[in-house]
This record gives sequence, structure tokens and C-alpha cells, in this order.
Amino acid sequence: MADRGETLRLEDVKVLIIRAPGTNCDAETKDAVFDLGARADVVHLNRIIKGHISLEDYNGIILPGGFSFGDMVRSGVILGKLLRYNLKTDFEEFIAESNPVLGICNGFQALIEAEFLPGSDITLALGKNISARFEDRWCHIKSYRGGLFTRSVGELVKIPVANGEGRLILPEGKEEKTYEELEENRQITFKYASGEGKLALGSYPENPSGSYGDIAGLTNNAGNVMGMMPHPERAFYRYMYPDWTRDYGKPEGYGDGYYIFKDMLDYIVRKL
Repeated sequence: MADRGETLRLEDVKVLIIRAPGTNCDAETKDAVFDLGARADVVHLNRIIKGHISLEDYNGIILPGGFSFGDMVRSGVILGKLLRYNLKTDFEEFIAESNPVLGICNGFQALIEAEFLPGSDITLALGKNISARFEDRWCHIKSYRGGLFTRSVGELVKIPVANGEGRLILPEGKEEKTYEELEENRQITFKYASGEGKLALGSYPENPSGSYGDIAGLTNNAGNVMGMMPHPERAFYRYMYPDWTRDYGKPEGYGDGYYIFKDMLDYIVRKL
């Protein structure tokens, strides 16, 4: 990796993908980073906790999707608390240095449980979907271009979700105030919408989880930590789309998820 004072090339960028027992989207996430020309290392959480791997050696971190620790107790809680109580200082220093951290689905849940999102002393939770079922479907989300991960993302994004606990819950009795604060700070990056681009307004299946305010993605105050329930690595290539023959015509090219990874890596190159 290039020294901090040197001009960083994309091939010098190193992204850490943290896996744990039950994580199952790490390979696809690594492929997405690798396709863009950067290096990605998939590393077990225990190696980081034991000091064999240092966050300082990386330019970005991704917590991929899956069912870490079997989602015992609730989704992402064990991974989140392990991060909080073993790597709190390391993560906070990494984030304070404006390095990007992306949490996808279970990774989003873990970032919430670790209290790295959303900041501002706001406590959130991700609960069971209103449908009381595992939602595995393609959906549309509107991008609000908050933070560094959505600078080139289209206004309306088609991307799949796959979760049983994706419903964002705001503090009881303070829902509207908290929502307004997140909006004012431009921390809401994605909201569930219809295929025509209209907000779901809580309607199912456009809002697959019943998430408050149709929220599908959030950042911290600085915009360099983002969590999202939909899976960008599953919409990275056009051929991944179930209706690509109708909507895209050719299997070549990239899907909407590509731009989230691209924006993350572009930011790292600009930053360093």
C-alpha cells in the first residue's frame, strides 16, 4: 500500500471485508471491489480482535451481508457487540480519519448494534419485518446522495433485499423528531419507492420491511459510514437482474449496485 503522503492509485487501495460465522456475502463483495481494480481482503473477525490484522493497514472497511452468528438473539447483535467491546477505539479512530465504512444488510444491523450509526446520540434498532417473513425480493429505492457513497448513484435504484429484520425503528415517542433530525443532517441516503419513483409511504411490498419513513439506508454525521439493507453486490452486473433481457437488452455492463462501490473507491483515491 502506498504511504499516506504518496499519490494513491486504485490498484494500491486495500479494502478490509470482515466476516464472521454465518456471513455469506463476502465473496460477492470481494468480487465487486476486485472488479473495480482495488484489492480486497476477506478477514475473520477473530484475527482482527487478536491483533493479527490492523485496521490501519486498510483504506476502507465493508461489513457484508449474511447471518452472522446465526442471528441469535437478533440480527447483527453479536457481531455488533463484539465490534463495540473489542474494537471500539480502533473503529472510532478509523472513522475519525474520514475512512469509509460500508455495512450491507447484516453489516448495517451490526453497525447499528455497535453504535457506529447513526451518531448524534441517536439510538436506533432494526426489528422484524411487518410482514413477519423473510423478504427476498427486488425493490426500488430513491437516492438522496448523502455522504460519499452515493455521488454517482442514480435517483432511482433497482436493487434486491434479503432480510427478516430490516424494519428501522426510531426511538419510541420521538419518531418524528428523530426522523426530522436525520433528514436535516442529510443522513438518509435511501428510501423505498415504487418503480415510478414515488415514495412507498410505508406500503407493502414497495416498503418490504415497514421501515419508518421508508428508510433503506443511513450515514453517520460525517457521511463516511453508511449502512443499507438492500444488497448492492447482488445488483453489481446487469446480468444479475431477473428482467435484464427486457430492461437492458444485453448482459454486458453494470447494474445500480456498481456505483455504490465505485463511489467508495473513488473517494478513497481522492482522499489520499
